[in-house]
Amino acid sequence: MYACSLSKNLTDGEYFLDSNELKGVKKADPLEVENLFFQEPNTKIPLTNSSLGVSIYRFGRLFYDSARVSEKLETKQSELQEIKATLDEEQGNRKLIKRRDKVQTKIQDLEKMEEYGNFLMRTGNPVTILDSAETKKTVTEIDNYLYNKGFLDAEVSFEVETKKKKAIVTYILDEKEPYVLDSIYINSENEGLLALIKETKEESFIVKGDSYDQSNFTKERTRLEELFKNNGYYMFTKSFIDYNLYYDTTSKKINVEQRILKPSFAEKHEVYSVDSITFKISPPSDEFVDEKVQQNYRNIDFTFYRDRFSPKLLSSRILFDEGQNYKRIDIVETQKQLSNLDLFRYINISFDTVGTHLTAKILTQPNQKYQLTNQLGLSITEQLPGPFFSTVLRNRNFFRAGEILEFNARIGYEGVASATDQGVYQSREFGVSASVIFPRFLIPFYGKSLQKFGQYNPNTRTQLGYNYTNRPEYTRSGLNALLAYTWVTRGNRQQFTINAADINYIRTPNISEEFGQVLLDLEDQGNNLIWSFLPSLISSVSAQAIINFNDYGNYTSTNKASLLKLFVESGGTTLNFVNASSNNETTDFARFQWLKLQADFRRYYPLNQKSTLAYRANFGIANPYGVSSGILPYEKYFFAGGGTSIRAWQARRLGPGSYTPPIGEEGRYDYAFEQPAEMIFETMLEYRRNLAGYFDMAVFVDAGNAWMIGTDNSRPGSDFRFNRFYKEIAVGTGVGLRMDFNFLVIRLDLATKAVDPSMPEGERWVLDNLSFNRLFGLKGQTVLNFGIGYPF
Repeated sequence: MYACSLSKNLTDGEYFLDSNELKGVKKADPLEVENLFFQEPNTKIPLTNSSLGVSIYRFGRLFYDSARVSEKLETKQSELQEIKATLDEEQGNRKLIKRRDKVQTKIQDLEKMEEYGNFLMRTGNPVTILDSAETKKTVTEIDNYLYNKGFLDAEVSFEVETKKKKAIVTYILDEKEPYVLDSIYINSENEGLLALIKETKEESFIVKGDSYDQSNFTKERTRLEELFKNNGYYMFTKSFIDYNLYYDTTSKKINVEQRILKPSFAEKHEVYSVDSITFKISPPSDEFVDEKVQQNYRNIDFTFYRDRFSPKLLSSRILFDEGQNYKRIDIVETQKQLSNLDLFRYINISFDTVGTHLTAKILTQPNQKYQLTNQLGLSITEQLPGPFFSTVLRNRNFFRAGEILEFNARIGYEGVASATDQGVYQSREFGVSASVIFPRFLIPFYGKSLQKFGQYNPNTRTQLGYNYTNRPEYTRSGLNALLAYTWVTRGNRQQFTINAADINYIRTPNISEEFGQVLLDLEDQGNNLIWSFLPSLISSVSAQAIINFNDYGNYTSTNKASLLKLFVESGGTTLNFVNASSNNETTDFARFQWLKLQADFRRYYPLNQKSTLAYRANFGIANPYGVSSGILPYEKYFFAGGGTSIRAWQARRLGPGSYTPPIGEEGRYDYAFEQPAEMIFETMLEYRRNLAGYFDMAVFVDAGNAWMIGTDNSRPGSDFRFNRFYKEIAVGTGVGLRMDFNFLVIRLDLATKAVDPSMPEGERWVLDNLSFNRLFGLKGQTVLNFGIGYPF
């Protein structure tokens, strides 16, 4: 590696920043203070004086010629000027326009390269050399921060300690006593506004007895603006709110005067109401200008360029009515709901005012009738990459009431863990489906449900599909019919899905000789898993709720966020009402009944701008009953282990319980068979930190296992028992390296088994198998997971 040491090539008087330290922080938030540092030390490789980011930067610097980049930039800028001059004379020349756009893109790339260097330099980072000017700016920034947090008398200083070529900067804070809010007085002559403030007093961010915090005043102004605008005050903005603060330096108290200023355009702030609503769909071109259709529905004046739209549907997505007071949140939600229909290119809502009356004008333009989307890509499942191709054809407004006819086709090769050995193989998959998506609830919902539920973006999906899978062990095909309802609450915080009918006819025409023998051996031991591979008609009813707290999934956010996913399913429910025979040794067409429940909770907790904690807990249980004779459809079982589960175990190879699976020729952890289970519990805790540029690291601990609910004679110890399940929790730990390009995350996780429940009691701690002579423990004890995206 080129020039690894951070002190390499530093001149006399130059020092690399080794660390920033804080002293004297008692009441302020140290993490927020740390985020104010103008200079950050390079992330070092443990026990070394080198940094991965700096090494990447220096390596990239070898191939970077700033003079050449500047020269190219000047050439391209001159070329752009020539093209623009020619375009002035030859307006509309498509070749020149295309060339102009291409040169502009190249100029943007060169400008980025001139400022930040080439790709490797932008991926890494240069050595952070101590800069006294930046240190002083940090002191000023911390002082301002403390002042805005109520520490008005605080003092901030710094010390620099140098040793050889490294520097340690210590910021010393003397917070002193914070100022607190004493009295809060609202100065306004508008009784309507005063009443609203009084009604929502408990929601105020400015509270007597709290320490002064400038950000709370900003939040309060925003809150009041939203409050007033949602109660008819259309013309109100937060610029009409200001504060006078009166300081008592002796008692360290602040008296607050909150003023609601009068508008310059009227005597007072007035409540506005919606006088009329117009909805116009503009034609896609001048060709249809004369084909205008006008209708009135629910006191909304619709103007269409053709009679191909449903006023009833569109009115259900308009969440405000004529005569109603202006409410900003309803306008925003109306725009969202109309956009969710996927019928229009844009949604523009504006208002004309006459006195205190508003004329709402909704202007749209239809989206293209047909849309063909092709996707060619590479998927990575179970560590093995495989190409896929998918195509989607959408026919919008199919029945002229907002419906979407959709055809899907997908073919691909995906990595799957073999069911009969430790290997990973490519599975060939092919699927086609045809769907009609209705923007409303269908059977059994009708009549007024469209208007009643319009605010929840209701959808009904009817779908027919065919899937074909060719794995090393078997070939499986299935026909599928689905009737599903979906809806969401405002802000997309809660999403609900009900699969009212999910019917599958499944066949397994080919089973490999080896896998067939495994199934027969299990049958001889009392495990009738073979029934899962018989022809079967599987029907189920299921429901899922996803509750998203604070925009979970936005990993660039600095806010705490979490996600709760609940799933419940009842399979073969209709068999309760008929006299169906149970599965047995002579069965040639399997039937199944089961109940399934799963709860998945995820939590994202940013520690600072560079590091976060992420947590996941997943529990699931599936219980076969009735005609199933103790067997589930194979796809309904739970499997533990793999890149998104307990990562120290190969995919689908953990458990169940303390069962010790047959060991292959490759050693202790050569588990040949995947292990289906009826219950699963897994937890994952992960610390993530940015290393340099696109590179992130992770340290994680995974714990969990899977179990059978009842006794499985073919797998001793696999059943769940309260008096021993806690002794059967598998634990894996490891480190990860990720490349996060925002649009794509490439993940490498190296995990090793720490507690192995398949070992006899007293021998389950296996982390001590690792040593300097055996860095990864026994063969198979450490697993490398390669994937796309975060594990959770």
